[in-house]
Amino acid sequence: MRGLEALCGNAPAKRRLQAGRGLSHAYILAGPALCGKKALAALLARAMVCSGGDEPPCGRCSDCRKAAGGVHPDIIRLGGEGKGVPVSQIRELKADAYVRPNEAPRKVYILENAQELNESAQNALLKLLEEGPAYACFLFLTDNAGAILPTVRSRCELLSLSPVSPAEAESWLLSRYPQLPPEQVREAARRCEGVLGRAEAWLEGGGEEARRLRETAGTLLSLLDGGDEAALLEFCVGLEKWDREALSGLFAEAVEQLREALPGPAPAAALRRIRLLEDLSAALGRNVGPGHVAGWLCAAAFTP
Repeated sequence: MRGLEALCGNAPAKRRLQAGRGLSHAYILAGPALCGKKALAALLARAMVCSGGDEPPCGRCSDCRKAAGGVHPDIIRLGGEGKGVPVSQIRELKADAYVRPNEAPRKVYILENAQELNESAQNALLKLLEEGPAYACFLFLTDNAGAILPTVRSRCELLSLSPVSPAEAESWLLSRYPQLPPEQVREAARRCEGVLGRAEAWLEGGGEEARRLRETAGTLLSLLDGGDEAALLEFCVGLEKWDREALSGLFAEAVEQLREALPGPAPAAALRRIRLLEDLSAALGRNVGPGHVAGWLCAAAFTP
């Protein structure tokens, strides 16, 4: 499979796709928010609809060009923007899967936030995975592979993505953003904790988003240290409106600021703060909602 050099790091997933066994009809792309799942799904979808005859995606055929432009009629995206796939869309998918592709040899369904599919929806998709038409392909994007039913997982190939190393992040970002000051790119690579989508958002926002995130993380840390329960409660109520990706980025930035402020061995209080924020971030990756996480943060902050 071509084009995998665009995916930074994640050598195990690349090796599986380059093993020469051909493309599966169903993949689960699992990993933390902004780790590259959408980019890999787009590449797999292009390869699946490619009609160029060479090692896909050839990049030359009309199917590849339309897929790259986001206008291919046989690549169907469901979910997104922090939302799961509604039951109504699952019903439409089940019917649509038996309609032959418009142009390409395959029809590809990209299901974002697949961890939010309930059991009945996953069981409905299971029949398609088992008995559906050969041209129907499925890409399940999830922050938590454990939220996918074992029966569904067993009929898909799992590709696990993970944050990249600081050196990989810096090299990839410097090559992608040669027009930006190198120090700005290096700072984004250092602060993103291996999540390149987070670094890209900061850099493409001209640094404004990174500045706001740093300020908000600083406010959070001040409230955690200040003992003002009413102010912290008000702050946490506001966090309930954040999506999981943004909230995870806030906790990562707060942890980074805590570590930067430590001149030597971390005192017990700082270690507790770091563990709390890391636990909250991990909970977001297990599909715990922002509202529950915000409540957990507020309660834990005033627990002796």
